[in-house]
Amino acid sequence: MRAVDIFSGCGGMSLGFEEAGVNVIAAFDKWAPAVEIYRANFKHPIFEKDLCDEDSVEQIKSMTPDLIMGGPPCQDYSIAGKRNQGERANLTIRFADIVTGVKPKWVVFENVYNIERFGTLPIMKDKLKNAGYGLSSAVLDASRCGVPQARKRFILVGRLGSEDGFFDKALKTGFSDKQMTVRGYLGDKLGTQYYYMHPRSYARRAVFSVDEPSATIRGINRPIPSNYKKHHGDAAEISEGVRALTTKERSYLQSFPEEFQLPGAKTNVELAIGNAVPPELAKFIARRIVAFEKETTEE
Repeated sequence: MRAVDIFSGCGGMSLGFEEAGVNVIAAFDKWAPAVEIYRANFKHPIFEKDLCDEDSVEQIKSMTPDLIMGGPPCQDYSIAGKRNQGERANLTIRFADIVTGVKPKWVVFENVYNIERFGTLPIMKDKLKNAGYGLSSAVLDASRCGVPQARKRFILVGRLGSEDGFFDKALKTGFSDKQMTVRGYLGDKLGTQYYYMHPRSYARRAVFSVDEPSATIRGINRPIPSNYKKHHGDAAEISEGVRALTTKERSYLQSFPEEFQLPGAKTNVELAIGNAVPPELAKFIARRIVAFEKETTEE
């Protein structure tokens, strides 16, 4: 199965799909720092390109992919950002236009879980349905899919010529009964029982134990403030050997492997990591697509 990753970021989706046996042949992204990281880790080409350019569809179509996957930038949907629909939200519609222009057999769309509150998602779905795609979607908890992080993401899978709901069972089976903890995934690799993750606001906890999933990895990484006051939900006092995580350690919690290279300025790398699709979550989805396609072909 030949796949093209659009709005690829630094390559979390590509890595997971490759590990599931999908042949990722190319990727596209506009943000140069993410392209630099992607290029350092994959043999196939990544094109630094604005996918709103008119020639994008023809360029991707010439590659004859069986599958197009991607997670358009989601700042306007995210709880972390403004709750309005800005220009970036239109990239969801652009994603649908690219898919319907290229017409691969499969499409995989990933985004923040609360995208369902916004009006662009029905527009995207309508475009895909009108082009002949059957659709299935679900909000998945990454910690039940092998990722040591309590990260919820919206996943939509489409297939040409299928009925709506065709993939519902596949998307909702195989979850772990227990959430993956940091220790369960990394063992004692972090060398600490407790660590600090800068919260969205001080109304939230910031100190976690390795014996639970991490909170959602975001695009910023800050040191422990000198005046930090313990939150009632914190797993420990700062004085109990708590430390902030390094950039590399945060990539582990996103399920990037040790050998994944992270060139570039620290602030850019942190943002790329926070925006990435966890490779283990991508692999969870890709394996089900590969199995479904195999079963369907053999019938």
